Amino acid sequence: MKLLLVEDEVRVSSFIKRGLEEEGHQVIQAFDGKEGLRLAIQEDFDLIILDVVMPGMSGIELCDVLKNQYKLGVPILMLTALGATDDIVLGLETGADDYLSKPFKFKELLARIHALSRRTKSISKPETERLTVLDLEMDLQLREVRRAGVEIRLTAREFRLLEFLLRNKNRVVSRTQILEQVWGIDFDMGTNVIDVYINYLRKKIDRDHEEKIIRTVIGMGYIIKE
Repeated sequence: MKLLLVEDEVRVSSFIKRGLEEEGHQVIQAFDGKEGLRLAIQEDFDLIILDVVMPGMSGIELCDVLKNQYKLGVPILMLTALGATDDIVLGLETGADDYLSKPFKFKELLARIHALSRRTKSISKPETERLTVLDLEMDLQLREVRRAGVEIRLTAREFRLLEFLLRNKNRVVSRTQILEQVWGIDFDMGTNVIDVYINYLRKKIDRDHEEKIIRTVIGMGYIIKE
């Protein structure tokens, strides 16, 4: 894989680059956000690794520009020393596909990279099916969600979470299953990010409707039940 590594700490960047090259990856380095932006839009990469705190342009700002302005489809992994739920959610909301908190073990970084690579390869062609429950409909090809005919705007992460819940309609799914299928790897974030995203979905698809679609099963997880 050809990887872009945007990390301002030279020692950390060199350590990551050396380890990834030993695993057979090609690694291009940038040491600030602006240089990372230039490389990301000029060259083709299979995956981008971004540090959050950088001079000139932060990793979150760079991710936002790449995903929302340039519509870059390359998976992005954020490296952050920030562990608060709000910081993690902000990174994911800008379009990051995964995050890893510093300090981390190199084998965990490899696992995240491989998981993102597998997830990207699995999306080989657009699906034509629709997923429905009650008066809610998800069009997987158009990437649209409607309830009672009214379009609901979801972020990419919210869309994937709702899709997973709909595909498992009438079945309780645990937080671990959500992490594996929506975030792409089995790991403990140590935060309530999943609960935060469930609340985001509820506000968008349930708040103005008498009949609620997403239900909590205490001690087990969540379910969409007709």
